Amino acid sequence: MALTLAEKIIQKHIVREACSETSVIAGKSIERGAHIALRIDQTLTQDATGTMAYLQFETIGISRVRTELSVSYVDHNTLQTDFRNMDDHRYLQSVAAKYGLWFSRPGNGICHQVHLERFGCPGKTLLGSDSHTPTGGGIGMIAIGAGGLDVAVAMGGGAFHLAMPKIYGVHLSGTLAKGVSAKDIILELLARETVKGGVGAVYEYFGDGVSSLTVPQRATVTNMGAELGATFSIFPSDQTTYAFLQAMGRAGAWTEQKADGDAVYDKIIEIDLSELKPRAACPHSPDAVQNVSVLAGKPVTQVCIGSCTNSSLDDLAAVAAIVRGRHIAPGVEAGIAPGSRAVLMMAEKAGILGDLIRAGFRILESACGPCIGMGFAPNSEGVSLRTFNRNFKGRSGTADAGVYLVSPETAAVSAITGMITDPSVFAYVDETYSDQGKISLLGGIDNRLSADVIKEIAQDDGMLLPPLDEAAAAKVEIIRGPNIKPCPSPTALGCSIKVPVLLKAGDNVTTDDIMPAGTKVLPFRSNVPEISRFTFERLDTKFYDKAEKLHFSGCIVIGGENYGQGSSREHAALGPMYLGVRAVIAKSFARIHRANLINFGVLPVTFADASVYDRIAEYDVLEISDIDKALSSGGDFIITCTHGSESFSFVGVNTLDDRSRAILKAGGLAAYTREGGQ
Repeated sequence: MALTLAEKIIQKHIVREACSETSVIAGKSIERGAHIALRIDQTLTQDATGTMAYLQFETIGISRVRTELSVSYVDHNTLQTDFRNMDDHRYLQSVAAKYGLWFSRPGNGICHQVHLERFGCPGKTLLGSDSHTPTGGGIGMIAIGAGGLDVAVAMGGGAFHLAMPKIYGVHLSGTLAKGVSAKDIILELLARETVKGGVGAVYEYFGDGVSSLTVPQRATVTNMGAELGATFSIFPSDQTTYAFLQAMGRAGAWTEQKADGDAVYDKIIEIDLSELKPRAACPHSPDAVQNVSVLAGKPVTQVCIGSCTNSSLDDLAAVAAIVRGRHIAPGVEAGIAPGSRAVLMMAEKAGILGDLIRAGFRILESACGPCIGMGFAPNSEGVSLRTFNRNFKGRSGTADAGVYLVSPETAAVSAITGMITDPSVFAYVDETYSDQGKISLLGGIDNRLSADVIKEIAQDDGMLLPPLDEAAAAKVEIIRGPNIKPCPSPTALGCSIKVPVLLKAGDNVTTDDIMPAGTKVLPFRSNVPEISRFTFERLDTKFYDKAEKLHFSGCIVIGGENYGQGSSREHAALGPMYLGVRAVIAKSFARIHRANLINFGVLPVTFADASVYDRIAEYDVLEISDIDKALSSGGDFIITCTHGSESFSFVGVNTLDDRSRAILKAGGLAAYTREGGQ
């Protein structure tokens, strides 16, 4: 039977004894929704999630990681206003040395950009404790974001478990017009599919239009597949992929990866690249998409170019080609963050960096920075154009700012004019912007950046520390600062729960809503008791106080559709668990957050009848009976709601697979793993 590319790579990585018989026959399509377990070749962590992941890894009790390659990156908590963030960095470096990981030092760049340049391999599997790990799909990998505990288990040699997703084929034809970029492809898809359209699915790109896209362009598309709710997104590995890896000095890592010619997809989405227009995601959701031409003329106060989505040399070069000889408008502050140290050095060698500085751009650190609210916040009621992947309310650090997600081209021309401007009709298209007027990894301006220089810079590992050998690693002492606390353990669910509803949330609640990022919160990522004080702060400023009045003894949260979308941050499960949240009952869940709730012993339940949501109010008392029986049998949950003197019962759907039920019975994934669970 003809297979998609995703199916081919999955079949090569299935841990066969964990799957049903129909799921493991080579050359056969895997039943959608079937429980599968994948062997993981590579892992990555970043410092905002990594400290907790390694604290959990230490409890597994093995002396060395068991993957082909694991990398610990520092790219999130790099704003060092006190000792906490640097203490985390020192802990992470010592753990990497102790357990056989690569360590990417602060300043080396954003994990996804560096991994694409230095470690990504077509046909391999990558599991990362960051929701934008699917960036690796741009190079032909199956790259999946997950919670830190899942990554810790994978580093210990365990498989990654999931339901076999649907495979959506995205057929690309034509080529992009001038002023239209890869960002506009994914924004177009978000406009069609919405932020929950990809839940339980994979987006696989194919067609003649693929060959016209560079690897950095493909990575922009797969990166923001996370905003669709997709498990991962993937492009084929072809001659363009080979050229990218060759430029990076890693031609030996290349293998061809493609779907069978007559592969069958669960649905096919047609996109003619030549018909796309510049797009923008309006506040406050990545799927609130409009044509830039509709928004043209709106005054702009800030422009920021960077993040793991659009910070490659190609992106910076496109901006430089637009702003060369021009200056940003007087009312605009503009910043640019190269995605990696290598990109920064290449931009300097090619003269791009000078072009940007002369135009008035502030050069920010090669890190996540403003994307996670770590500096460069907009002004009050400001309009900020960002080449990032998320524009949730308050994520920028300014609660009343309007953040628009746009391409580097749209950001650049708008920085010059001081208002939202359509790059496809801006004068630069005819004057300076052409295939000869921009630089990429595969070509240069007047030979200012040769292939030899690119390779030399790409292979400069001065800010990457390789794994120590086992003898040297055995002598390493782990460094722990005073802010680093052990990960708390969940309370066992028991036979029944009878607790009040302390929060009723709406649709599309994000992990930013549950556990914010930013300069105030991120330094406490290694200290759950302290970070838990910020839990649900954006939805209810009194939530912590209400949980404390109950002595953190137990409560339930009610959610709408797509509860927990966004980041993979497991602190959005850890914080509620620590404050006594025993169950979340929602209309539907985002994949990663649902898995994190299970991993930390919080019961995720789906309404059998969504209309029941409207009948439940804050402080109603909910009783979930016979939990142990439902976890053993797989039967649904019977829930009683008491409001004053009145009560009614309803059904909560048990969508948990056998392994998830066993994890919850054990009291979370850590306990399950210690008991020998696979």
